[in-house]
Amino acid sequence: MNTVTRAHLAESIYTQVGLSRNESADLLETVLERMSSALAGGESVKISGFGTFSVRQKGRRVGRNPKTGVEVPILPRRVLVFRPSQVLKAHVNHSAPPEGGGDDE
Repeated sequence: MNTVTRAHLAESIYTQVGLSRNESADLLETVLERMSSALAGGESVKISGFGTFSVRQKGRRVGRNPKTGVEVPILPRRVLVFRPSQVLKAHVNHSAPPEGGGDDE
C-alpha cells in the first residue's frame, strides 16, 4: 500500500497548479501550518467534499494494563478526530455520492 507524503502533495501542486517546486512546497507548508494552528486553538477545520478535523476533550478515566490487569489512571487529554464527508466516503467505496452534495459532515 502506498502512502501520500508531503513531497507527493507538493509535487502534485507543482504539476497541476503550475507554481515552482519551492512555491508549491511553501504553499503546502502554509496550509498545513494554518490547519495545525487552528486545531491547536480548538477550532475545527472543514474541507468541503473531504471532511472535518476537530479536537475533542477526553476526561480522566481508569484503564487496565492488558498484561497484568493492574488498573492505571489515564489522564484527561485532547484528541484529534476526523469525520469524512459523504462525498469522500462514496469515493472510497467507488459509489455515487448521495443526492444534495452530501457535504453535511
